[in-house]
Amino acid sequence: MALICNNLASTCWDLATNRLPILAGPEYGNATKTYSNATAAAIILASEIAGHAWQEEALRVADVFATNLDPVFSRREELEQFCSGAANIEIIGRGAGYGAAIMSALCIREMSGQRAAPHTGAGFRHGPNLDVDSSHVGVILALGRTAGLGLKLAEECNRRGGKVILVSADEHTATSKLLPVRLDPVPELWEALTSILVAQALTLGIVEKHGCRLPPRFQYGVMEQ
Repeated sequence: MALICNNLASTCWDLATNRLPILAGPEYGNATKTYSNATAAAIILASEIAGHAWQEEALRVADVFATNLDPVFSRREELEQFCSGAANIEIIGRGAGYGAAIMSALCIREMSGQRAAPHTGAGFRHGPNLDVDSSHVGVILALGRTAGLGLKLAEECNRRGGKVILVSADEHTATSKLLPVRLDPVPELWEALTSILVAQALTLGIVEKHGCRLPPRFQYGVMEQ
């Protein structure tokens, strides 16, 4: 058993033999550093176990992340306006993108107080999709080999009256109910890192306009070990 951990003073760290510190440091807001470092560490560990070369991929991902960061965050006001008045924000991802969906929903929920929930493609398709109406905004991560399924789901959400932020490596035409956000492609495993940029930008847009509307259980104080 191997332990990937951000707290070298924890009981788990003391008990483990094979330990990998992720060096994210204390988190005083949303745990973005912990997620990013832990995800990268898990991808590298899995790649080593599988004999899959990861070094060039990691360099590519770092370049894509840096290149896409400012363009995505420059659209944060547009993202916030598109989601204004939404009762529900649903984040949908497949494969590695499901991890990004979980982190994206956590980021939005913890920092803004806006209701947000993560789903797999199938979980959403056969569940919340049945309730979609004009009060819903879906953030669909239509990336990699499953991009086509994400596009179909976006079309279905629009037909039901819902709005969709479509995160894709391709160009799409914006409408009153569809807001495309393009990200440069990365190897499939690493989509879990780059695709969280959109939710982070949306969160910042919401917080800049409305403040951190956090219920007491999400208000952060001194970090406790």
